[in-house]
Amino acid sequence: MTSSVSSAPSAPSATPVQPATTSSSSKPAPKPSGDGADSDSVHLSSTAQTQLSAAQAAVKEATETSAQTAKEASGGDRQAQHLLAREAQAAAQH
Repeated sequence: MTSSVSSAPSAPSATPVQPATTSSSSKPAPKPSGDGADSDSVHLSSTAQTQLSAAQAAVKEATETSAQTAKEASGGDRQAQHLLAREAQAAAQH
């Protein structure tokens, strides 16, 4: 039996995430304590770091002001030019 979906679930709002430091940082990694307590650490692969950077760039683009978009469009940013064209078209239709 099939059923249709009446509305798509909404995505949770994106929260900026700070990337984990890499081994090339000047700050040494914390050493496990001698008291027997376990410590957790997270190491992101280069693929995960690339995806994280792309997500952060998308959040930055989504929160950009119209003045920033116009400035980028005048500087040759094709994505900003397309966005301004879509906004102008939407405004003309209303």
